[in-house]
This record gives sequence, structure tokens and C-alpha cells, in this order.
Amino acid sequence: MRALGPGSVSSFLKIILDVVFAALWISLGAVGLALLAALLFSFNPDIFPAAVSADVAQVATRGPLFAGMLLVFGLSIGGVLVIVHSLRRIFVTLTAGDPFHPQNVRRLRLIGLVLAALELGRYAVWGLSPMLPWVKDVKPNFNLTAWFSVLVVFVLAEVFREGARLRREAELTI
Repeated sequence: MRALGPGSVSSFLKIILDVVFAALWISLGAVGLALLAALLFSFNPDIFPAAVSADVAQVATRGPLFAGMLLVFGLSIGGVLVIVHSLRRIFVTLTAGDPFHPQNVRRLRLIGLVLAALELGRYAVWGLSPMLPWVKDVKPNFNLTAWFSVLVVFVLAEVFREGARLRREAELTI
């Protein structure tokens, strides 16, 4: 089976990325609605009927914290959405048989930056977790695999940049 072009492995992976992309948008919408509901409920707990149990009052006081957690989760989904979108665009060029498209370098660099930002965001959440009374025994760890992945993506971006440069030179050769 071929790796590039129509009907190849890259076109199959592009379809999978399209499905994941749609699922991420749906997830982001659900988190957005939950965030809106958490904010509405925290500012006006009387929205819900009195038949709801007394635990609702406790939840209402934690509404802004819950909304903050949903915001962080939504930002994480947004980061993954950017990565998947960039991968989709890269796989479009692979399916077209043009792996060294000049835009792929920019896309890979963006993927590397977003991966690094997601990892730094994870550290920020761990740094803030002692302020949350219900979070117990959170021990941050340095994820060597994540940082190795960031470096690999940046190296691949440079490989693609060099491939695009060589392709331009070959096009100029008579």
C-alpha cells in the first residue's frame, strides 16, 4: 500500500483526522455550554427549582472555580483542535503527493508550539492545584515524553523546510 497520494495510507489517516476534528468541535461546544451553565448558576442559583437538593448551594459557591476548570479544559481541547487541524492540512498535501509543501513547515512549527503550550499549561494547573481545597496529593512530574515529542516535531519541521528548499532548487534546474 502506498504512503502518499489518493487511496493511500495518508488519505485514510486524513479521514480519521476529519472524524476526530468533528468530535473535538462537538466536545468544545459541550464544554462551552457547560461553562455558560456554570457561570449562570453561580451568579443566580435560583434558576433551578427548590426541589433540587441542598448540595446545590455548595455547588453554587464553587461555581466560579468549576467555570475556571471548564475554561482550562476548553483551552486544552482548543489546543488539540489546532494540532488536529494542522495535521489535517498536512495530510491534504500528503494525499496530493506533495509532502514538501512550504506551508507544512509552518504547520509543524505550530504543532510544536501548541504541544509545548499544552505541557506548560499542565504545569500551571498543577501549580494552582494546592489552592483548590478538594484536590489532594497532586504531584507534578516532568514528562520527558512530551518534551521529546515537541523536539521531534521541531526537527521534522526543519527536515520539511530542507525538503521544500531542495524541491525549489530542483524546479529551477533545467
